[in-house]
Amino acid sequence: PETVSTDYDSSDRLYFEPLTFEDVMAVVSEEKPSGVIVQFGGQTPLNLALPLMRAGVPIIGTSPDSIDLAEDRRRFGELLSSLRIPQPKNGSATTLPEAREIAARIGYPVLVRPSYVLGGRAMVIAYDETILDEYMREAVEYSAPGRPILIDRFLEDATEVDVDALSDGEQVLIAGIMEHIEEAGIHSGDSSCVLPAISLGPEHGKTICDYTVRLALALKVVGLMNVQYAIQNGKVFVLEVNPRASRTVPYVSKATGVPLAKLASRLMTGRKLRDCQLALEENGDAARKGVRAFGSFLGVLPVKQFCVKSPVFPFSKFPGIDPILGPEMKSTGEVMGIGERFGEAFAKAQLSAGSRLPLEGQAFLSVQDRDKPKALVVAKKLVEVGFQIVATRGTAEYLAAAGIPVRQVYKVMEGRPHVVDLIKGGQIQLVINAPIGARSFFDEKAIRRAAVQNHIPCITTIAGGLAAVEGIAALKTQAIRVTVLQDLHVMRVGK
Repeated sequence: PETVSTDYDSSDRLYFEPLTFEDVMAVVSEEKPSGVIVQFGGQTPLNLALPLMRAGVPIIGTSPDSIDLAEDRRRFGELLSSLRIPQPKNGSATTLPEAREIAARIGYPVLVRPSYVLGGRAMVIAYDETILDEYMREAVEYSAPGRPILIDRFLEDATEVDVDALSDGEQVLIAGIMEHIEEAGIHSGDSSCVLPAISLGPEHGKTICDYTVRLALALKVVGLMNVQYAIQNGKVFVLEVNPRASRTVPYVSKATGVPLAKLASRLMTGRKLRDCQLALEENGDAARKGVRAFGSFLGVLPVKQFCVKSPVFPFSKFPGIDPILGPEMKSTGEVMGIGERFGEAFAKAQLSAGSRLPLEGQAFLSVQDRDKPKALVVAKKLVEVGFQIVATRGTAEYLAAAGIPVRQVYKVMEGRPHVVDLIKGGQIQLVINAPIGARSFFDEKAIRRAAVQNHIPCITTIAGGLAAVEGIAALKTQAIRVTVLQDLHVMRVGK
């Protein structure tokens, strides 16, 4: 249980038991509740919703059938088709030959994941059949009995967006539209995100609002819902819908000043959104007019400053671990930074997560060929804020050809002193290393491990590197300011 569960204002009794069907039924037998909520415990309670309902437990809020509709790939795909909402090409397989056929049909790279698992466990991005074969065996091992392996077309170079929404079954309120700082492909629990979004255009915002409202009404959501989107080449795709509270609910609650869990609980007991006294975004009428279910869209909660959520990783506790990020979740917590500018909020979030961004020194860059144009932008910005650039041969030659002053260094296997020697010797203050998916080589792993062991900020995505530069620029222009959360907003909901 979360710490707040032991607050005398939150619960009358607290049971320290596993979330299994048998243990929950024992509590139900003891308490004889008039209603049971399954929306606030992540994936595990959702998996229990149907068995509990069949056992006669009164589930309140979103019905177990609607939960299953969102979780069942075939049923959910049919729902999206009927609503004419795009999703990445996908399929499901129970055998390796089926997986190969589906991957060949929808095209590589593909995202392979078991169904009904937690934290992206055994989820991988397969760029070819060799990787697919290797990881399919692991995915089959971790998948729930009788559940297929899910295979989706992976959207490269896409922006991922998370939306938290509330619905009373008749109206929908969008609590927050969060833009992920890392590109699609990083598990949402491991990705930093910013509220409000910093690069979404008005048309994308209207489309996201429209899809969210129509999905909430079609799924008959009562309470909270989370939707994950990806925007590629101007087109908005739905990746996943979770008819429950997501890990971003506390973050969005603090950013908006609205206690979403309390409000959702009231909706599940029969209250209506129209009865809640909520301030909405200015010019909300214009946004609502872009939504097909116009009368059902209440609006979007406003955010007064930039709020950045960043994950906390346990890498320093595990010597030798590779801190590379991917579709399988590795973070063990999260923090939040608030600022008048995005860079300030990002820098404060990184500091809270235990990663102090450097203000000067040498920054090491090493990226794959496909990322070099974006790495050039990062290098230019680093030079502008006063850093010297260090890189291995391929990246150094590319940057030098573009006019960036760069110091070329050896890879680990090429000679000495190599880049790991420089990291251990304190000559590198920032590491940016972005490999492609599972294609990570010995040199790259050694560099990232050395950075972690020597407490040097190590960024494994180009987007994260760009955000870090903005954070460094903000820190160099003003001192960190601390604001009391209660001064930003009084957290309340109308009766």
